Amino acid sequence: MKKLIILSVALLTLSMSSCKKYLEIEPVGKVLPTTVEDFRALMTSAYVTFPKHKALLALRTDELAVDEWGYDYPTIKDIYTWKDANQDGLSVPYPYITFYTSIFYANQVIAEVEAKAGISPETAQLKAEAYLLRAYAHFELLNLYAKPYNKATAAADKGVPIATTIDIEQKFPQATVEEVYTQIFSDLANGQQLLKIDKWESGKNYRFGKRAALALSARIYEFRGEWDKALTASQATLALNADLEDLNIAGSGLPNNYQSKENIMALEDVMDSRTSNASFISPHLLSIYNQNDDLRFAKYFSKSGANYVSVKGNSNALKITFRNGEMYLIAAEAALHKGDKDLALSRLLALKAKRLTPVYYQSEETRISVLSETDLMNEILAERERELALEGHRWYDLRRYGQPEIKHTTGGTDYILQKNDPRYTIRFPQGAITNNPDLSQ
Repeated sequence: MKKLIILSVALLTLSMSSCKKYLEIEPVGKVLPTTVEDFRALMTSAYVTFPKHKALLALRTDELAVDEWGYDYPTIKDIYTWKDANQDGLSVPYPYITFYTSIFYANQVIAEVEAKAGISPETAQLKAEAYLLRAYAHFELLNLYAKPYNKATAAADKGVPIATTIDIEQKFPQATVEEVYTQIFSDLANGQQLLKIDKWESGKNYRFGKRAALALSARIYEFRGEWDKALTASQATLALNADLEDLNIAGSGLPNNYQSKENIMALEDVMDSRTSNASFISPHLLSIYNQNDDLRFAKYFSKSGANYVSVKGNSNALKITFRNGEMYLIAAEAALHKGDKDLALSRLLALKAKRLTPVYYQSEETRISVLSETDLMNEILAERERELALEGHRWYDLRRYGQPEIKHTTGGTDYILQKNDPRYTIRFPQGAITNNPDLSQ
């Protein structure tokens, strides 16, 4: 296999010169791929570079309590207390440049793979993955650094820069939320049209395939409140494979394991050692489970002294981006918004049947089946919190559903994130603002 030719350094680095690069990207040297193998290596770089940011988001939620004696406590204290301005020099920054680095690699694949390596099913698949990863990167950037989607204001709300070229000399103005979504939908459509592979085998399932593209569509439409489309996409994903891990079966694995029967895509590290070493499971999160009869409790958490810690992350085997459990919940939520209570109930109970002891399930089925639509929606959202705990969803759900008040206590001091607090939208990193003074929120 021809090796990827690198004239200097294949990595993209921060610009340290006085010349302002609006995405902070300055390639050192140039990558010159020419074969399918070369472009697969380039696409792998795009995946590998994708940020590991969701563990930091978990610290902003009601899922974790910090360990003040943990070795990494100084690096995450400001995040835990929502101190986004004037952070301590030890604080871990939220990613920005790494998103655009991943996008930069994807852009090169999109621009050159067919011209250099020819038109074939293999190059179509590579180009498709690049489009989809670019869409997902812009989607994550938008949900970190822009207000939650609001149809009435999205055309005016400030979003993030859109990067679709490999011309680093051009300026990248801050687009509106709706403009970014327009680009996301364009990339999503282009990627889906080119895809050749339904789902990658375990070990390669960090890559986009047809099921992952449908799952991404379902999540995007859910975030936008486009319930017809969210239901169609989630149902289409499950039509290809609706398997769930049955936690009643001895030896069943974690639903978010990359080898799980319900895995769709396993790209992201949603927990990391730094966060794990400096936190425990919050009393709030522990309180929302039936600790004896909800089988997730013993699967998801383990005892550490007087506290509980997560079993769900901080392992390559537990990388997760999309899985069937999420699709069942999107389908339930979307169906109920559309007025199809029977379908919503069916999808919710199908998930619960695989997560609860049989006796507890029977009592839950009886209770839930007579709920009003309002109470059933609250139950679906509560099930999202239980099912998807510490998989990177909670911060986004808090933003989308009411932005409630949260209290964190550390060092004997209470810190409050007020209801509808502006800090529900994270500030751009200072380095990004320095290099692009037009960025604002």
